[in-house]
Amino acid sequence: MRRALDLARRGWGRVAPNPLVGAVVQRDGAVVGEGFHEEYGGPHAEVNALARAGEAARGATLIVTLEPCAHHGQTPPCTDAILAAGVRRVVAAIRDPDPQARGGLDVLRRRGVAAEHGLLGKEAAALNAPFLFAREQRMRPFVALKLATSIDGRIADLGGRSQWVSGPDARDYTHWLRAGFDAIAVGGTTALRDNPQLTVRGAIVPRKPPVRIVFDRRAMLNTGVTLVRTAREVPTWVVSSPQAPETSVSLLERAGVRVSRPETLGAGLAQLREAGIHSVLCEGGGALGAKLLAEGLVDRLYWIQAPVWLGEGGVPAFPGVPETPLDQAPRWIAVERQALGPDTLLVLDRRLCLPAS
Repeated sequence: MRRALDLARRGWGRVAPNPLVGAVVQRDGAVVGEGFHEEYGGPHAEVNALARAGEAARGATLIVTLEPCAHHGQTPPCTDAILAAGVRRVVAAIRDPDPQARGGLDVLRRRGVAAEHGLLGKEAAALNAPFLFAREQRMRPFVALKLATSIDGRIADLGGRSQWVSGPDARDYTHWLRAGFDAIAVGGTTALRDNPQLTVRGAIVPRKPPVRIVFDRRAMLNTGVTLVRTAREVPTWVVSSPQAPETSVSLLERAGVRVSRPETLGAGLAQLREAGIHSVLCEGGGALGAKLLAEGLVDRLYWIQAPVWLGEGGVPAFPGVPETPLDQAPRWIAVERQALGPDTLLVLDRRLCLPAS
């Protein structure tokens, strides 16, 4: 199953809105075939793994990270392929929460195939957290906050300089990360100060380039900012407020920027979901991240810590987050830890979206 989870990650950036799925065919203790969902609309992981196994799949065990589908969608049901291959047993990590696709394990059991689920279920749920969240929560997108900080939790030095707190390996990882989200977001001050491109420029070319979003209550961006200058080339949206000056809003709209003016941050996220954005990666700044955290709107934190101290005068990563007594403080769940060159990545989920059994 761990191998299947590793395979599933290879579909990052290419399969959304479908889930990441990996599959391994095992017979007599040996792997005879493996595969993953490689492209949206293409064969599912189970079909790819069974094709590579060939006749060796007959009487074998299929290990898969998500319950095989039992419906006709972009492709035929995976349950048909499993039955045709003569697989004896299927082990899935989690059930499929999609009401149209779920039920594959039950179909297989009725046809005499031993079927079970639950093996490394928490790991599989963390892998597909945005997909699972979108089927559980339809009011807003899955929100991930990515921060690169010093050891003492600073995102910039005393002079406001943040390029670069983290090293090149961490920046490569960020481009990989961006490829798997529907949108990349920053705050208005960050957009003006850092003048970012907010595009994916790594090894993965996303199937659908993410929308660029700026949360800017005053609609302060000007036509000299890269995000505005390139708005007709890469979709760029500004989430402002009813108080934003009409002249500023009109200037952005004439440049090709899509502007919304919700009353609250939560309402702005709801509008993004209505517009088809199911996942957002927020990359700063500190004020926006802190506000999202304070309002309970962050579902995952990607925290990159660089081995450097910036001191009390540095810009804090979490300004204004309300104080909480220790016995009432929510405990987030660590779902990943890894080294990124000299830096350290810690991935934390506010909670796990485990589908019902």
